[in-house]
Amino acid sequence: MDRIRITGGEPLNGTIPVSGAKNAALPLMIASLLTEETLELHNVPRLADVALLLRILGNHGVDHAIAGKRPGQTAETGQSIRLKAGSIIDTVAPYELVSRMRASFWVVGPLVARMGEARVSLPGGCAIGTRPVDLLLMVLERFGATVDIDAGYVLVRAPRGLKGAEISFPKVTVGGTHTALMASVLAEGTTVIDNAACEPEVADLAQCLIKMGARITGAGTSQIVVEGVARLGGTEHTVLPDRIETGTYAMAVAMTGGDVLLEGAQPHLLQSALDVLTQAGVEIAVSNAGIRVKRNGAGISPVDVTTEPFPGFPTDLQAQLMALMSRAKGTTRIRETIFENRFMHVQELARLGARIRLDGDVAYVDGVERLKGAPVMATDLRASVSLVIAALAAEGDTMVNRVYHLDRGFEALESKLARCGARIERISG
Repeated sequence: MDRIRITGGEPLNGTIPVSGAKNAALPLMIASLLTEETLELHNVPRLADVALLLRILGNHGVDHAIAGKRPGQTAETGQSIRLKAGSIIDTVAPYELVSRMRASFWVVGPLVARMGEARVSLPGGCAIGTRPVDLLLMVLERFGATVDIDAGYVLVRAPRGLKGAEISFPKVTVGGTHTALMASVLAEGTTVIDNAACEPEVADLAQCLIKMGARITGAGTSQIVVEGVARLGGTEHTVLPDRIETGTYAMAVAMTGGDVLLEGAQPHLLQSALDVLTQAGVEIAVSNAGIRVKRNGAGISPVDVTTEPFPGFPTDLQAQLMALMSRAKGTTRIRETIFENRFMHVQELARLGARIRLDGDVAYVDGVERLKGAPVMATDLRASVSLVIAALAAEGDTMVNRVYHLDRGFEALESKLARCGARIERISG
């Protein structure tokens, strides 16, 4: 099993190209099930989750072709993938595939919308909380489908097609909003989605669906209205830049010091995180080229944060912020409101010398003068990269184990950091 060794103490200087957003690419790929024509996606990151989803889609009959490199492309830049679901040959999404990645459960909406039925394994793929699918199943029932659960599979039937509905989520859910969007575009009549997720990845999916012929208004706000159409066509679409990757590298620069241009980053996608970094004493400069992050020798100021749905501070940056605040001059209060198990990285950060106290959904981080390298173990995708951030500033060597979590969500992590001066290497086997 691969490991990553990091020797800390080097500032980061240079340019890091920001990859396409994983959380946008996955639902966009799943949307290929909605049409028999070709969907071509650009700026798709090279990630383990993308490769797994291609296998899952292939199981349903989706053909894919990955375009050859274009001039100027490197392993650190996104790829182009053509997806064509000319005919759906299987409406079953098996346990051995779906259990490895939670987002793959979202195939249920397009399969039912297009084929009138789906049999999809209950999902797995994450250790940060229960993340139930009850709201996704509620959505399908509102569209008139019948839902049964048997032997670990969800069986959804709508032999006469889906009907437009009024859907009001009791809480903001990105997965539920994705499911409602993809099911509603082929449903008969009008669908109104209230308390919809406002995340940029939801708006990106909607923009792609509109290019395919869907009639959608309000995406990116809390109310989305969809007028169902009989069929969708193919299109080309470019995945938006990854705001979580952007914030992660910004915090790495804040942690180590230095001056890095996050090339292609879009500030409006993570303004709340940039505001937190500014309060912490980090210089943020926005240009047409991206976001420049700089920190000189001055210390890091503590900033209290509560995770919230977009446009609030994202839960997917909570672990990275905690790593940064472990070196702050004072005490930081971080409240996690989205996932109940998202403090599993605390014990691993403590192995590097961080001082963190937990009280329910609140973590108190007492900044320390220095961190020291140690062997640590990744527990989930975002926790993994928080250990990398801490290790970049720790004295001596840190060995990060179980880095397959990193491969699920960060494209070319080692080379991007190494090109800016980090002493980091992957050790295979």
